[in-house]
Amino acid sequence: MQESINTPIDNQSISKTFWRYAIPSVAAMLVNGLYQVIDGIFVGHFIGFEGLAGINMAWPIIGLIAGLGLLVGMGSGSLISIYKGEGNQTKAQQALSTGLILIAIAGLLVMALLTTLAPSLLIAQGATGVPLEMGSAYIEVFTWGAVFTIAAGALPMLIRNDDSPNFSTGLMMAGAIINIILDYLFIGHMDMGLKGAAIATIIAQISITVVAVGYFFTSYSKLRLSLKTFRFNSRIAVNAVSLGTSSLFMYAYFSFIVAVHNKLFMSYGSAIHVGAFAIVGYLMTMYYLLAEGIASGMQPPVSYYYGAGHGKKIRATLILASKVVVLSGIASVAFLNLFPNTLVSLFSNGDPALAAETINGVRLHLFAMFLDGFIALASVYFMAVNQGGKALGISAGNMLVQLPFLYFLPQYIGVDGVWLSVPLSNILLAAIVVPLVWKDIQKKQRKDIKLEAVSA
Repeated sequence: MQESINTPIDNQSISKTFWRYAIPSVAAMLVNGLYQVIDGIFVGHFIGFEGLAGINMAWPIIGLIAGLGLLVGMGSGSLISIYKGEGNQTKAQQALSTGLILIAIAGLLVMALLTTLAPSLLIAQGATGVPLEMGSAYIEVFTWGAVFTIAAGALPMLIRNDDSPNFSTGLMMAGAIINIILDYLFIGHMDMGLKGAAIATIIAQISITVVAVGYFFTSYSKLRLSLKTFRFNSRIAVNAVSLGTSSLFMYAYFSFIVAVHNKLFMSYGSAIHVGAFAIVGYLMTMYYLLAEGIASGMQPPVSYYYGAGHGKKIRATLILASKVVVLSGIASVAFLNLFPNTLVSLFSNGDPALAAETINGVRLHLFAMFLDGFIALASVYFMAVNQGGKALGISAGNMLVQLPFLYFLPQYIGVDGVWLSVPLSNILLAAIVVPLVWKDIQKKQRKDIKLEAVSA
């Protein structure tokens, strides 16, 4: 028998429901981004541009691990909210327990793969000397801690879909604070370099994992698990992976693009350019995670509305989320261009060549980043309404459309061509994605109107 699930989504206005999920999600993402940025500040000041280059060459590998966390979190989380919208408590519990088991499986696979492949992946990006040595030390820690990296990405999303967005936010904030304190100790005082930064992150992720898993077995969880209800459903697992694959592709896209940029900067420039690219990435992080937070906060109510058949509410929620993402992106671009020297100095120990190249990168690389935010939002939207194919198509397209730009532009204008490849490709992809999203939400609204007419 199916047990009805009553949630606050049923009783609140669209905007109130959206902000109820979006604000904690954005807060959690920004805190998460803050400790990544502070990582960069510590590395830039205590280690220098070679440390920034090393961590940036390791990031594509770490990004794929984090992407697996998003795959499980967004895929299983979407199903949890869809089943809740349908009033199916049993299926929602099965989606949750299946998601927890998928985390463990993915962690074991990553550990096995990284043990043999990690050094080769760094060398493929052009890593040599000190950046290669530091990057290898950084990845080594994440190899044995992979399951916790995946869990720390997935579990807060599952908690949010369990209708506990504030607890999810608090958990991520606690992990960020632990990471920042340990960064200060391991890098600033104990001189442990990038290995210290990695150990700090893993310890924070272990803390998140232990508390989050425990939460699901307590009375605080609306989908409380027990040994009797904890079971793996292969059909739900396949559906969750299908829905979440677009999230993995978003991170795979970032990992791939960062790796290609690293290789091109080493080919057309030097480690200074890779260090500058790392700083530009840190400066973009806060906006992108804000956009990701809005998308993540949008997902539970949109999935619920989809399960309940409320097309108008889906449309209104997506339009609200799109306005927030695009307008905040435009404001971020303006802010970065108004105060570039001040922002770059946060990550630099005074190297003028590094500062000059970073400012050039900010102006060329980030002028269209608000489109990147909308594209990520669009991918999550299609995932939330059970259209995994379109979500995957957007994420994969985001990667593929950049390849011609990355191949041809550097050959004609050198390093500046590397910087310009992403924003120009974003403009092209947005011209395709915007009409695709608009057509879909119009279709859902028309279906809603027809149902209302029939019921009347």
